[in-house]
Amino acid sequence: MAVHLGRKSACKLAAKKLSIARRIGVAPHLRGSMCGETCPDVFELSDGRFAVIGAERTAKVQEEHPELRELDAHEIIVVVDRWTLIYAKPFIPDH
Repeated sequence: MAVHLGRKSACKLAAKKLSIARRIGVAPHLRGSMCGETCPDVFELSDGRFAVIGAERTAKVQEEHPELRELDAHEIIVVVDRWTLIYAKPFIPDH
């Protein structure tokens, strides 16, 4: 599965194999997920960027909010539930 990450500035980074350095926050089953397998999640990657797993909602969000900036062909809008980010927040470094 191809994963495209980042904004325009991140696109200039050299293409290299990315690996997950760590989960940010707690595992889905600890946040109350019934299945624990297909829930939103946040990961820090080996190069310091973050990967977010969530529901792809690009068309819906752009339809409802046309004022949002245009996306590059490799960018999508991902929606995660509030609790995923609340649980991740204490684990995100300040710098």
